[in-house]
Formats: sequence, structure tokens, C-alpha cells
Amino acid sequence: MFKKVLLLVIAVTLVALFFHFDLNRLLTLEGLKSSMVQFGQWREQSPLLIIGGFFTLYVLVTALSLPGAAILTLASGALFGLTEGFIIASFASSLGALLAFLVSRYLLRDTIKAKFPERLKAIDAGVKKEGAFYLFTLRLVPVFPFFLVNLLMAVTSIKAWTFYWVSQIGMFLGTMVYVNAGTQLAEIDSLSGILSPKLILSFVLLGLLPLMANAIINKIKQRQVYKKWQKPKSFDRNLIVIGAGAGGLVTSYIAAAVKAKVSLIEAGEMGGDCLNYGCVPSKAMIKSAKIVAQIEHGEHYGLDNSTAQFSFKKVMARVHQVIADIAPHDSVERYTNLGVEVIKGYGKLTNPWTVEVKLNDGSTQTLTARSIVIATGARPFVPPLPGIETSGYVTSDTLWAEFAKLDSAPKKLIVLGGGPIGCELAQSFARLGSQVIQIEMAERIMIREDLDVAEFARQSLQKSGVNILTSHQALRCEQRDGRKFIIVKHLKHDQGTEHEEIAIEYDQLLCAVGRAARLEGYGLETLGIETNRTIQTNEYLETLYPNIFAAGDIVGPYQFTHVAAHQGWYAAVNALFGTFKKFKVDYRVIPWTTFIDPEVARVGINEQEAIEQEIDYEITRYDFAELDRAITDGAANGFIKVITPKGKDKILGVTIVAEHAGDLIAEFVLAMKHGLGLNKILGTIHSYPTWAEGNKYAAGEWKRNHAPTAVLNWLEKFHTWRRG
Repeated sequence: MFKKVLLLVIAVTLVALFFHFDLNRLLTLEGLKSSMVQFGQWREQSPLLIIGGFFTLYVLVTALSLPGAAILTLASGALFGLTEGFIIASFASSLGALLAFLVSRYLLRDTIKAKFPERLKAIDAGVKKEGAFYLFTLRLVPVFPFFLVNLLMAVTSIKAWTFYWVSQIGMFLGTMVYVNAGTQLAEIDSLSGILSPKLILSFVLLGLLPLMANAIINKIKQRQVYKKWQKPKSFDRNLIVIGAGAGGLVTSYIAAAVKAKVSLIEAGEMGGDCLNYGCVPSKAMIKSAKIVAQIEHGEHYGLDNSTAQFSFKKVMARVHQVIADIAPHDSVERYTNLGVEVIKGYGKLTNPWTVEVKLNDGSTQTLTARSIVIATGARPFVPPLPGIETSGYVTSDTLWAEFAKLDSAPKKLIVLGGGPIGCELAQSFARLGSQVIQIEMAERIMIREDLDVAEFARQSLQKSGVNILTSHQALRCEQRDGRKFIIVKHLKHDQGTEHEEIAIEYDQLLCAVGRAARLEGYGLETLGIETNRTIQTNEYLETLYPNIFAAGDIVGPYQFTHVAAHQGWYAAVNALFGTFKKFKVDYRVIPWTTFIDPEVARVGINEQEAIEQEIDYEITRYDFAELDRAITDGAANGFIKVITPKGKDKILGVTIVAEHAGDLIAEFVLAMKHGLGLNKILGTIHSYPTWAEGNKYAAGEWKRNHAPTAVLNWLEKFHTWRRG
């Protein structure tokens, strides 16, 4: 800090001395003209000294962002002629700009990064991708003051060397114009004579040239991409969508809503993984398991503890009934009525505009469309453990059909994975009577959450009867005398050593270690579309081919149903109207919930991410033990944890651990989306007694922690005085 203050003092002192000695008078057109004779004499006497002194002065004026750089550029032409003057002015201006850039970065970047971390992060992402191009465009257009460009670019992540050479090249033409004008100094009456409206317009058009060039380059790239394909002269449809999960359903719905002709291709069940294998069935089972737990702990509600009488078969039957009840929302009939042509079969791209569909009845149909959206989702990842195939396993997709055949929950159930899916299923099956052992290789479950949140989740699962083995790596599966075993080893992360192998017997093995995008069988390899665990797209969801888009789990970066639906809107709009206007996908405010009991919901960053991003943050915490409604419901555990910048009520992230956390988080999502701070939440009336009051009380905690102490002290004195 001392060095920064010292540097700032030196800079301010130099600027003050510049104006104190009226040096700014020399850097005017009149001052330059009156001094030309003297400058000429000095140059004849000591040419090298004058060139060096002039170069140094130019660098200092530019580095300190003083007015007069334009006059010095004129002077370089007047004193040294076109060629020599251009060389001096060109390198002096670029070097001075670099010094201004470095000083500004040293003084300002850390402060701005601390105050506006998310905004600067987004700017840096853009600069990393096309920063040199943006800078080059700004340098070409003299409408933008160059000193301002120096300061603004300094707070971004652009490299100093890149800044220098782009500035050197970008200022070439502008410098040449001024130096040339300087050679005719006697004929110049004002700077406006140099930069006439016509000349400024020509510079502006020159600045647009890179943009036009970029558009032309993109066109050339597209032609290169498409060159080996024969584009149809006409198309059967406007849009083809492959996959009827959340992403595909929303994409096709939006297309039909704007009266485009759209075909939706799906070989399996409508609704995708969420309806048939994921969100819907798991939440149905979670509800049944929660009621079992409440019955068995009736004393918590003033009742007698009882043994819950239930049929596992009936529980699984209810799960399938719930799926059937929701299925009409995503059915062929509904989407057909909405205007979507639904085709049951497997779609495969044969060229950038053509999809060959192997229909479920065995026949084949060929479709063409101007745009195509791939939304084929993801499947559970099965770790390549030796013996796992012969021993057998289920996944979060297959367990619903397999376990529906059972009369009771598996007696000994191994759950591989400590993420959200593994935790939800482990707790539910433990409550339904299984002896559950959950195995996680990391040091804790729910590794993406903060330590205190993960610990809370661990205690909740253990209370439900789950035996959690963290820091344990699964090695292989074995069968011994008709019994199944999984072999694991304990990892000592703190010492880097390993323990001996442990054999754990099981009846059923549930793999819940993540999901992998469905990439095979859709013709991506034939078209050369890049994949690396997911389909590679740009910010508009375009693949290698600008008319082929991807949405949902096959893209990432979040494998959530609501994110797939969110991307579906962008995929549809960009596919249909991208010729005129394209929209970048907005990932700024993405919530998610893990539906263990109590639930864990989050939006934005958490504490460990704030530390990783070096954000100067503070935490506001409100415990539900203080909330009246939580107490009446017998669920007075959990908390709200809000991350804000130091001293500000701006919400950077929120984690809620509580019953109904997935619902409570919505208010914070809305606030973050529209830039509302905690003070706005505090000033909003919430019904009493409700869970939502917890959000208001969390905001109240922040306000209490930032009470104006000095003002309150004066008010206390005022009230004392008023009492006489």
C-alpha cells in the first residue's frame, strides 16, 4: 500500500508541477508556433539531445495523461519531418501509453477487482477472447480519448505486451495524419482543422473496418466449414430438435409458439431423464421416505413413536403412478396440440441440414431443416470397476424398474458417490429399511458445498441411518460363495498413505458417481463436431456449424433440468432468428437444490468459492432455530448463509439448509437477477408465520451488523436530552 501511495504522490506532484510552471502553455497550438524558431535553433546545435529530450517529454506527457499529446505529435512533424517525426511520435506515444497502462493497473486493478469481482470477471472473459481486437478498434477511432483507453484497458486482464503492440499498430494511421499535419504547421489555425467532421467520419468508418473484416472472416470460416457439404435449395422445416428432455421440449415449444415448423425426434419416453428416471421419481420416493421417518419419530410432534407399516412395492408403485400423472404435461399429444411434429425414433445427422430418423416401427425418414438443435441429455456414469458387470448394479436410471420388482427395500445397499443424487437416494433407502453404506472417495460428501453445509448434510444422513465412508476408494467387485462384495481402501489424504483393503458385502450396488453426456450415435463424428465429455459450443450454443445448436446436459456447464430449459429458449431463438440478432446464454444466476432432509439450496457463490476468487467478502447467517414457523413445524434446524461484499448489501451468493430450502431460495434468485440487495428484501412484507420470513430476518441480520453506531450514539444522547 505504501508503494502505491508513493507512486500516486509522485504522479500527482509531476502533474502539479506541470501546471504550476505553466508548461501546458507550451503544449498549445499557439505556444508551439511561437516556439518553433527556438526549437529549430536548438535542434541544429544538439540534434541528438533535442530528439532524446523531445522523446522523453512525449513519453512523460502521455504516461501522465496530460493534455498536449496531439500538439506534440504535430511538433514531431514540424521539427523532424514526416518520416523521422512519425517514428519518434509513434514509438513515444505507444511507450507512454504502456507506462500509463502499467501505472493504472498497479494502482487501480486490485481495488476495482475487489469492489466489482463478478463484473470484472465477465469483462476479463471477453478480453481474454477478443481483447486485442477491441483495443485495435478503439485505437483506430480518435473519437475515444487515448488516455481513457489506457486507463480502462489497465483494469482488464489483457497482457501488457499485447496492449503495447496492438497500440503501436492501431495508432499508426492517426499518428501519421497528425505528423503530416505538423509538417504544414504554418497553415494550421486550429486542431479542428486537422480533425474535421469528414476526417473524423473517415476514422469512424476505419474503426468499423475491423468489425466488417471480422464479419467477413466469420463468413469465410463458415464457407470453409460447409465447403464439403451440399446445402439443400429448400428445407422441409425451420427447425429439427433431437431429444425430448427439458432442453428439447422447451426448444420445440418456443419454435412452435412463434409459428415455425418444428419436428421433435425422440426414441424413448417423452420428458427425458427428469420425468422418467430422475427428478420426478426420486422426489416421489423422498416424500414417502420422509413420512416413514416422521411416523417413527412421532414423539418429535407430541405423538407416540410407531413402526411405520408400509409396503415397499406400494411405495414403488406410487413412484410410477406419479410419473404417469405428470407424463401428460410432456406427452406427444400435448406437444402435437402445441404445433410440434413429434417423431418417435432415433435421429442421426448425415449433413449439417439433414437428419435421418430410424423410426421405432423400423422404417426410415429423412428430414431437412435450416437449423438443428441437439438436446440428447446425459446418462449415469458407471465406473470401470473390475467385476462390476458380472456382479450387477443399478443406476439412478435403472433402479426404478429393477426395485419395483422387489417385495422390500434391498437389505444391504451400497451407494457409490457422495454427490446430490447419491445423498438423496442413500437417505431415502435408509428410511425405507435398507442398511445403506455410502462410499465417497473425497474427504467429504457434497464436495461442492461449504464445509459447514457438508457437515450438516453428513449428520442428517447419519441420523437417518446411513453409514458414510468418506476418503474410501472403490477398487473392484467380487463374488464369494454366491455373496457379493465391494473391495475398498481407505485413503489418508492428510498423510498420503493408504490403508489395507476392506471387503463390504451387499445385495444391491447403486452407482451415483455422476452423469456423462450422450454423444454417440448422432452423427457428430461424421460432421467433425468437437466433443470433450460434452459438445463444444460458443456462448450462443452454436457448434462448429453455426446452424447446429446444442442444449441441456449434453452441453453443460450445469446438469440441471431448469438450466436445460433455460438453454432451450436461447437455442430456439438463436436458431430461428440468429441471422438478425443472437443472444448469449446468461448463466449469472443459477440456483440448485439437493433434496435431502433438510434440503440444501444454493444460488451464486458460496464461501469456498469466494475465497478461491479472492473476493473481499463477509457472511451473514440466520439460524432457523429463531424462526417461529420452523419451531412450530418441529424443524428448527438449518440456516441461511448469505455472501456479500464487505460493507455492501449486494448478494453474491446464498446457501439455505432447511425444510423447503428449494422454495425459499427463489426470493434470493429474483433479487440477484434484478440487482436487488438485502435492504430491499428487508423492506418487503412477508406473511407471518411463514418459512419465507427467514429470508427477511437474514436481511435483518445484515442490517443489524451494519448499524450506524455513531448515529445511534447521538440519538441516544438526543433522547436523553429530550427526557430532561
